[in-house]
Amino acid sequence: MTEPLLTVSRHTHPAGPVVVTVSGELDHHTAPRATEVLDGLGFAPGAHLVIDLTGLTYCDSTGITVLVGAYHRTRSAEASLSLAGLGPDLLRVIETVGLDQVFPLYPTTEDAVAALRH
Repeated sequence: MTEPLLTVSRHTHPAGPVVVTVSGELDHHTAPRATEVLDGLGFAPGAHLVIDLTGLTYCDSTGITVLVGAYHRTRSAEASLSLAGLGPDLLRVIETVGLDQVFPLYPTTEDAVAALRH
């Protein structure tokens, strides 16, 4: 049996926000990797984080918990968090549990960054 694959990378967008790209499967096996990257980010008041989920192929409840944890960390720091690139299955889950009322959701990272400028 092979390990579920998850890649998590971060970069700073030219417009300023930190972008964390999550690809693969975000579940109870891989969540520690995503948490490690997100916990390693320092947030200052007014900072912006965009989590790009375009390449996410699977997300279980543990993965949702990672996203909610990141939301709480950014809020505590008076920073903002947006999600971008949700596929239809993840979007349905986010809407079903009401997190579409919590997270700003955008089709792409560029849409999320553009919304921050306004």
